[in-house]
Amino acid sequence: MPNATTRPKRTRRHRRAQREDAVRNELVSRSLESAQQCLFSQDYGTAFVHYLLALNLAPALKDFANVSLFFFFFQCFLDVVICLPDQSVYCNSLWWLNDVSKVEKASEPYCKASKCVFLCLQESFRFTLFRWADELDSLGRIQDLFNCYEQAMELFPVDEVIVNSMGEHLFRMGFRDEAAGHFYKALKLRPDFPEAKENFYRVANWLVERWHFLMLNDHGRNHKYQLAIKKAVEEGCSSVLDIGTGTGILGMCAKMAGAAEVYACELSKTMYELACEVLSANGMADSIKIVHLKSLDMKIPKDIPNRVSLVVTETVDAGLFGEGIIETLIHAWKHLLLPPPSTHQPLSSPSQTGRVIPAGATVFGVAVQCREIRRHHRLCASSVGGLDLSAVGQIYSPVSCLADTEDSTEPYTTERLSRLRGGYIQLTHPFTALDIDFNNLQELEGLCSREVMQLRLCVTQEGVLDALAVWFQLHLDQDNHLSTGPQEDTCWEQAIYPIQSPFNTVKCGDEILVEVSCKDSYLRLCCAAIIRDGHTFHMDNVTPKILTASPEAELCSALAGLQTSQEKPCAFMLESAEIALLNNTAYHNSFQRAMSKLLVSLKSTRRSDTELDPIYVLDVSEGFSVLSLIAAQLGSDSSEDKQISPGLVQAYSSVEKEHHQTMLRLLAKGNGVLESTLEFWLSHVEDDSAVLQRPATEKLWSAIILDCIETCGLIRQKMLEKATLARCLLEDGGQIFPERIVIHGMLVESDTLLRESAVQGTEPTLGFNIAPFINQFTVPVHVFLDLSTLECTHLSEAVELFALDLMNSTSNYTDREVKVRVNTSGKVTAIAFWYQIHLDSEQSVSTFSEDSHWKQAAVVLQQPLTVSRGEWVKLSIQLHKSSISITAVKEEGLGADDVIREAEPMTSDS
Repeated sequence: MPNATTRPKRTRRHRRAQREDAVRNELVSRSLESAQQCLFSQDYGTAFVHYLLALNLAPALKDFANVSLFFFFFQCFLDVVICLPDQSVYCNSLWWLNDVSKVEKASEPYCKASKCVFLCLQESFRFTLFRWADELDSLGRIQDLFNCYEQAMELFPVDEVIVNSMGEHLFRMGFRDEAAGHFYKALKLRPDFPEAKENFYRVANWLVERWHFLMLNDHGRNHKYQLAIKKAVEEGCSSVLDIGTGTGILGMCAKMAGAAEVYACELSKTMYELACEVLSANGMADSIKIVHLKSLDMKIPKDIPNRVSLVVTETVDAGLFGEGIIETLIHAWKHLLLPPPSTHQPLSSPSQTGRVIPAGATVFGVAVQCREIRRHHRLCASSVGGLDLSAVGQIYSPVSCLADTEDSTEPYTTERLSRLRGGYIQLTHPFTALDIDFNNLQELEGLCSREVMQLRLCVTQEGVLDALAVWFQLHLDQDNHLSTGPQEDTCWEQAIYPIQSPFNTVKCGDEILVEVSCKDSYLRLCCAAIIRDGHTFHMDNVTPKILTASPEAELCSALAGLQTSQEKPCAFMLESAEIALLNNTAYHNSFQRAMSKLLVSLKSTRRSDTELDPIYVLDVSEGFSVLSLIAAQLGSDSSEDKQISPGLVQAYSSVEKEHHQTMLRLLAKGNGVLESTLEFWLSHVEDDSAVLQRPATEKLWSAIILDCIETCGLIRQKMLEKATLARCLLEDGGQIFPERIVIHGMLVESDTLLRESAVQGTEPTLGFNIAPFINQFTVPVHVFLDLSTLECTHLSEAVELFALDLMNSTSNYTDREVKVRVNTSGKVTAIAFWYQIHLDSEQSVSTFSEDSHWKQAAVVLQQPLTVSRGEWVKLSIQLHKSSISITAVKEEGLGADDVIREAEPMTSDS
């Protein structure tokens, strides 16, 4: 038996290991040297491969387990850093390594050194990965891009920056579920990582739409569904399928009611996983089978063993059919449900027949006048900023039911009528548009083939016909009904069918001819004609023009148009937000005055004895914009004071859509602007991502127009970065529009914002534990608000929260504290905010005005802050890139409420 204490001879193995280490070290050294050369020549793909080789061969590069390896690789890496295109980020991290010899004498400096080199290597690897990924993305090599990120995350599995970047690529390519997982992981790795937090909020809006919170907080809706399900189960419906289960609440109602078998299906991966967590938390994971499928793809017995006796669903939208409930129920009756009760055997057992909850629906509508709807779907202004808009003919939104509209149009949009600025006026009595029986397969199948039904609505109130507003009543069973009407306290919005015909003024005694049909699984309501004094005027055949105030004059003009011409006038489609922007005359007129002032100033500072160079103006607004054309017109117009020379301005627009460019050309021609003075900037730029460039090699811009505020009410992402670059491209005396943005806000109490923000405990969800799971997707910043109609109490006056100077970065700050005096006792649930946009020192517009096309926003506190009149609340505002975070603390008094309530960052894609 060998001596257990005898050590085996290892001399030869040790020598072999030394030789292997030397070869490996030499290979790693050469790989790092090659990486440096590739980075220097901007060959990021090859550099990435060399980094992969070095890091896989030498894990010590990541952890530096021993001193000798540390110094060897440190020297190799230092050689790489010296030749990097951007050395500052790495060299600044090495400032303390002036005397490297000291590192060998103390463990603490060694640990610092190894950590620093690791961070430098990590930064260099990230830099290479991100540049190479951008190249792969531009080349369309998507699979290669994802492969690179997977390799990177194998090497650095806890690198939150790489994980977050992978999520950004996934999100841009439409993989929202996968992107959310990466953003969530990045936040777990570093909870204070602002980029990951903003990205997670952005994707959360896609994955868990905000109406989930409203519906789950609607106790009345939930309770009525519970009663209908309980009644059906007690009558003998023992097997239940919940289609589009969401959080699983209806399926759990069925199980609680005593159903023997309960199944559920959910297409969204995020909602499916959330529902699984909810079922487990409520002890029903083993008694409810949930499948990650669309119900149309379910098969028996693969997904469920047998046909069920009850289907429960709420796959309806504000227009009833928009989520495909007709197709869903036709498939369910044919493949998943037991047959309905036979007329020959009306007393059949419910366990042997099938039924649907809801059993049916009735659709109602009314014709309305509403200025807010009108200015989002029809051009109301005849001119803006000195431009005559008539040259482009009719402008309409992509929401239309007319027979000859494009396939891209939508039949309706949605609004909560009770929260529209200015309210609405009913022009007719409410009418019944449709009845549908969801338990009648023949009726469901024949819905889309029904003949168009015509209704005649008698006008009871003179006004402007702006839209048909539609809602419905869901008949869950004979006893339980849900209404989505505008007067109801409901989580539902109403469907809005805007009227885009220029002939739209009606008076008492007129009749509105409405056509009702179902096409492509959408309910369509179309105002086909107006009948007045026995004459029928078809809405889609009237020549577009700016209307007069007299209904009789409009009628005569429309009739003349019908008699003299059968040709269709030119018409252009703009998004509803773009139409609202074009209708914002105050904004465009203010810009015209500010630009005119700048042009006069620039001309006065230039030498008059030489030929003047053009004044270069660049508009980089998002979407459609006429600001560049306003500038060009100012340069083309020979004004009375002769302060601005004709042809002085050379304007560039960054619009890229062809029909947008066509509209600007028509407007230019119609307003006497020389074609040569307005150009489209993207045709001059090789890289669309680098729009901000010099107008010419040795020229600078005189004015750059930035689109700083999103329509939703938030600062646009990377706005400050764009402003920084724009300042570098301005000539002396040039200007950025706007030059300054001031954020105003106030303390508000609003139960509505709370209900739209998160599920409020278990009471609204019938005692089921749902809130902790869905509230993971809470987005604390609420956008698209109209503070003039929001149900809330103002607890303070408006105050200035923050200011951003786009012309002078030294005037900006990164954080600010503001004390706000409480003038009404209550609970601070949110901080509402909006902007004053200063185009120059004299001209400014507010995003909280009657004509504003911008909405407002609010930061909802995680917990309300109880305050009394006369107390002070301190708001701490911090700026990170283009997003703002706010914390609130009560200044006076001590107690349970005297704690900081964190308000999460405001981001433009929330």
